[in-house]
Amino acid sequence: MLHQPHPRPSRSHSDDIRVSFEFFPPKTPDMETQLWDCVERLAPLNPSFVSVTYGAGGSTRERTHNTVARMVREGKVTPAAHLTCVGASKDEVDAVVRGYHAAGVRHIVALRGDPQGGLGTPYVAHPGGYAHSTALIEGIRALGDFEIMVSAYPEKHPESASLEADIDVLAAKVDAGATRAITQFFFDNAHYLRFLDKVRGRGITIPILPGIVPVQNFRQTAGFAAKTGASVPTWLARRFEGLDNDPATRKLIAAAVAAEQVLDLVDHGVRDFHFYTMNRADLVFAICHLLGVRAEVPAA
Repeated sequence: MLHQPHPRPSRSHSDDIRVSFEFFPPKTPDMETQLWDCVERLAPLNPSFVSVTYGAGGSTRERTHNTVARMVREGKVTPAAHLTCVGASKDEVDAVVRGYHAAGVRHIVALRGDPQGGLGTPYVAHPGGYAHSTALIEGIRALGDFEIMVSAYPEKHPESASLEADIDVLAAKVDAGATRAITQFFFDNAHYLRFLDKVRGRGITIPILPGIVPVQNFRQTAGFAAKTGASVPTWLARRFEGLDNDPATRKLIAAAVAAEQVLDLVDHGVRDFHFYTMNRADLVFAICHLLGVRAEVPAA
């Protein structure tokens, strides 16, 4: 006997579900086209904000600034510019903050940033710079009325001694002025739900958005996960076995895995989702459709 599937959110039941997206600034003309095609596809879903990543070095800073400035000008999405402490003095970082404010940006994702030697190498603060993300938040708060978002790690930051120590850092960020946190991506929802319980138990009440990454390339994602402290469950690896040379099937599996993850979080009461898009819209758009987050269709 056939049974009806468990009902999932439709538009009428998901008005309180909010989504946001992460992009990275383009390095080439082709990547520029890909980015803006992605923004064009996802903007009608009315995201709460979209974040734009940022790395050490002048060229990366300039690309991020140009991307968020265009987003402000076009007015289709609300940009949140990433900002790090890496490789820059306080004066240089403050100048970037003032430049964002002048461009109309009012949302910043404040991060310490990865070591200049790459993930897994020791972090060394710039001698005249902000020593860590908490100091950076305080500096941003002193320069303007920004919403300041920060990172959080359901499986702890790889450099932290313990999850409890990591939550101490998150609490310090909130005390410094952080208003929202976005987690490192994870694949086992139990990690996020346990982390959320611990965070709330510490009296931290800011929104903690789960970071969701649709697996465009399993080997690449697994390699990045190993460096950032995110575990890759055995069941996930098995789902992508034998598909190295079958990108079409990989995409179908990736969509199914990510949809399963977000719908399970909805069942646990989660209503905010932050998607790492990799500047590709198709999988994220499909997941949002399943959530009932859709572009408004004009009346005939």
